[in-house]
Amino acid sequence: MKDLKLSSEEQILVEALEAGEFQSKLSAERLADLEQAAENTFKKDKRINIRISSRDLQAIQSRSLQEGMPYQTLIASIIHKYVSGSLVDVSANKANSQK
Repeated sequence: MKDLKLSSEEQILVEALEAGEFQSKLSAERLADLEQAAENTFKKDKRINIRISSRDLQAIQSRSLQEGMPYQTLIASIIHKYVSGSLVDVSANKANSQK
């Protein structure tokens, strides 16, 4: 695990998990379904090239450092969240709530 700053409670949970003190209640079939979904979600089998402004790229790279991930992974995550409908436009929500 990366050098994460964990609270004492979080550290206890991590140690318990690593010691095998937790057991899943998922059925074998449900676990297989979830594993397949995860594999399909993170499979990167296509490559694209895009042009973006250097300002946007710099902002994405800065944000990726804050998130602790490569900027390409962050971009892929943003695209995935958008197409799956889980990316929320905060500015649009603010504008609608002020009406």
